[in-house]
Order: sequence, then structure tokens, then C-alpha cells
Amino acid sequence: MTAPTTPAPVPAPEPARTDDLTGRVPGRALHAPVIAWFNEHARDLPWRRPEAGPWGVMVSEFMLQQTPVSRVLPVYEQWLARWPRPADLAKEPPGEAVRAWGRLGYPRRALRLHGAAVAITERHGGDVPTEHAQLIALPGIGEYTAAAVASFAYGQRHPVLDTNVRRVLARAVNGVRYPPNATTAAERRLARELLPEDERTASRWAAASMELGALICTAKNETCHRCPIAAQCAWRLAGKPEHDGPPRRGQTYAGTDRQVRGRLLAVLREAVGPVPQSVLDRVWDEPVQRARALDGLVSDGLVEPLPGGLYRLPHT
Repeated sequence: MTAPTTPAPVPAPEPARTDDLTGRVPGRALHAPVIAWFNEHARDLPWRRPEAGPWGVMVSEFMLQQTPVSRVLPVYEQWLARWPRPADLAKEPPGEAVRAWGRLGYPRRALRLHGAAVAITERHGGDVPTEHAQLIALPGIGEYTAAAVASFAYGQRHPVLDTNVRRVLARAVNGVRYPPNATTAAERRLARELLPEDERTASRWAAASMELGALICTAKNETCHRCPIAAQCAWRLAGKPEHDGPPRRGQTYAGTDRQVRGRLLAVLREAVGPVPQSVLDRVWDEPVQRARALDGLVSDGLVEPLPGGLYRLPHT
């Protein structure tokens, strides 16, 4: 058996030509290589296919928030098969959206997507609106989702800043390992400055830079030898300095209220009718935490209390 060959390291390049005013690598030096890489290496994902349409793009953007592609794929396919248009979802009670959400996590996203579907049906005749201002006016849709749908579904020119894009820009342009914990005004300004002028190129850049962060410029174990902009990357040229900000801790799940909420919702999703309090009491031994988690679900609109100590997924 032939031993696998180790990829040759990227040779140390001359410093990339920078903008005379900002000292940064200009966006045009990043656009072409990243888009060319994307054209060759982009994953074939269902929401990128023409048949997905704007509604498929919107559904994917809700599902992909804080959730990996591998977990989203089966739920996405089932969702679009059941509700191929916003009006199909809008006709159902919101609890059905929560039920179909399954174990994707952060189930309030299901309620928000249902609310957006209702608004699209009532305000826009069942078609996902094309204008960014109309998108951001929908319930449950913020700046990121509105920009992503406008860009990926309609090919418009908007800065799309998810975690992957922010990490690519932090490293390639600002020379730091990680972006700030929360998106800053400076990051938004940089994303706008780097946006290609041409709409089609801008939307392609948005998708390509996101894919680069997801596959190559990852949070851990980045593969710089495969990166199309390694020669221009400010972080790599600086010797990959370590993160000097607050420690970045991964989110825990076991034993948290999130875990208890998930178990309570699992019982309600699987039930065909209202569930007695006594059944919910069996999912978690600690009564104070269990009550707190159930109260939180009710407060968030994910669970509806009924007379007689019964609970169900929301119907209105």
C-alpha cells in the first residue's frame, strides 16, 4: 500500500499588495481566487439548487443557524416535501412546525419560520418578497437572514455575515485568529467595503466566502495548504498569532435547561393529544429545574397549557 503523501506546504509568499489608504489587502484580490475555488469545490446542497427557490433558501437559513449541515439535511428535505410553499405551512398550527423541527435545537426558530410564512402569505400573496426591506420586515427575520435570502435567492448585493464569513475576514484581512464574540460595526463596515460592485459577483462572493469558512478556514484545524487565498492571508503571514481575547468556551448541553426543554418537547412532539403534567414529570428528576424549563417553554410560546394540568404544542 502506498503511503499517503503529505501536501506540499504553501511557499512563504511575498507580502500581498495592500490598499494604500487602509493597509489591507483589497477585496478584488480576494474575490477571484475564492470564487474560483467555490466554483470547483462547493458542496451540492439542496438549497443551492435552482428548484429550491426562495422559500427553500429561507427554510435552510433558519435551520442552519447554529446547526451543522449534516443534521439539517434530513429535516430540510422532509419540511419542503410537506410544505413546499409558505402558504402550505401557514395553514398549519404553529405546533406542527415545532413538531416537524424535530431535534434540530433552538426550536423557537420553528415558530419564527411559521410566523414568517403566515406574513408572506398575508402580505405578499405567498411569494417570498424580493426586496431586502420587505424581508427584514417579516417576523423572525433579522439582518443576517434578510441579507442571505436576498443574496442567495435573488442574486442581490448584500454583505452576508455569518460565523464562517466573519472568521475568514478576521484572518485574511485583519490578521487575527477569531472575530469578536458578537458582530461589531467595524465588521459590518469591512464586509461592505469588500463587497464586489457587480451584483452577481457579490452574491457569489457571499456564498463562496461562507463555504471557505465552513470547509477550509475552520475554527479548528484549518487547512491552509488548500486555501485559495493563503498567499494573501494576513493571519498566516503574521505567523498565525494565537487568540489574545477572552477564552472561547464551547457550549455545554448535558444537565442544562436546554437539555430539559428538549426532553419535554420530545414528549409533546410524539404525543397525538394533550399530555398530563404527570407524564412530563417523568422526563427529569430535579423538580425545580424541570418546572423552570417548562415555564420557559410556555413563556416562549412553544408549549400551550390547558385546563386540568394538560400541555400541548401551540395551536394558535
